[in-house]
Amino acid sequence: MTDAACLVLLALASLVLAWIDFRHGIIPDWLNLVVALAGLTQVWLLDGWGGMLVAAGEGLVIGAIVFALRWLYFRLRGQHGLGLGDVKLLAASATWIGAAGIPMQLLVGSITALIAAVALHVTGRTMTRQTALPFGPFLALGLLVSLALQQQGWVI
Repeated sequence: MTDAACLVLLALASLVLAWIDFRHGIIPDWLNLVVALAGLTQVWLLDGWGGMLVAAGEGLVIGAIVFALRWLYFRLRGQHGLGLGDVKLLAASATWIGAAGIPMQLLVGSITALIAAVALHVTGRTMTRQTALPFGPFLALGLLVSLALQQQGWVI
């Protein structure tokens, strides 16, 4: 039953996260913390302390890698391509889907963000290379889809 509560908490946090990021262009730290703690709690319930430590380690590694990529992009382009909230969300996501699930999350998030950008363009909104589109809602959707695919055994 507690496992289901963790999943409900993740779904609610994802909805709130999407709403706040669309409206304000920011993912609050407390929401990323909720996602991470719910993931760690679920892993602890299913796999014990050892599993929780592995999940926390994966989250830290993913966060460090994505932060380094963000920094490198800024050094090369002179602008940020990914917000810190997105970096933290990817780190928190790893507690749920592990490092192996992050590519699927990024794929789903990127494809749905591209579809949204095309839809905005088709409806008359001017879209340029400089147009900012909050990525957090798409990452949250990618997390939920990746988790569902993992639970169905369709992906690792």
